[in-house]
Amino acid sequence: MKVTLSLETTCSKDISIMVDALRASTTITAALNNFDEIIPCFSAEEAMSLKDKVNGVLAGERNGEKLEGFDIGNSPEVVDRLKSNKKTLILTTSNGTRILENMNSTVLVGCLLNAKSAGEKSAKIAESHIDVVMAGVRGQFALEDFLASGEILYWICKNSDEYELNDLAKAAIMASRDYESVIEGFHNCRTGRHLSKLGYEKDIDYCCQKNISDNVAMFKNNKLILIKD
Repeated sequence: MKVTLSLETTCSKDISIMVDALRASTTITAALNNFDEIIPCFSAEEAMSLKDKVNGVLAGERNGEKLEGFDIGNSPEVVDRLKSNKKTLILTTSNGTRILENMNSTVLVGCLLNAKSAGEKSAKIAESHIDVVMAGVRGQFALEDFLASGEILYWICKNSDEYELNDLAKAAIMASRDYESVIEGFHNCRTGRHLSKLGYEKDIDYCCQKNISDNVAMFKNNKLILIKD
């Protein structure tokens, strides 16, 4: 089995795992506690046009801040404690939802919260190639995605030595083994510092939780749905 780590664009036609650790991947994972499906949108206008059609909750941000007219921002902490009788979350974000559009593979969503489950489930369903894809920030490397990807990659390879990893994947696994350093990395990376300035410290803390969720979303028919065992 080939296992790779990429930035923004997948190199697999088999299984890809999208990682936008601060915060889209974490918001999606948390949202599956309360919603049956998440519809990712690539523009605010598209998201707003769907709200009444699907009777959904509208969530989104640009540059970290909640979009005007939206119900909530891209906050996993808020999504997790949200009480609503609506079963669809409509989500648009700066990075994570954007890169889903061009992936020609079966796409799962991973973060620290569900790293163990995302790694194990991807290994179970993959045929030849798992590519963990860091969303990054506007095409640039993001430390938090690298660290979360390393935890996912660790669990992909945990129970087998038959995986062929590229060097970037190996480096991510090594970097992810010191959990205290991972937490520090999330808080002190570019995105973490930006979110702190906006008052989203609780979101960073939430995103730093490791392996607390079995929720793994799959992107299918333009919706994100829970993989059922």
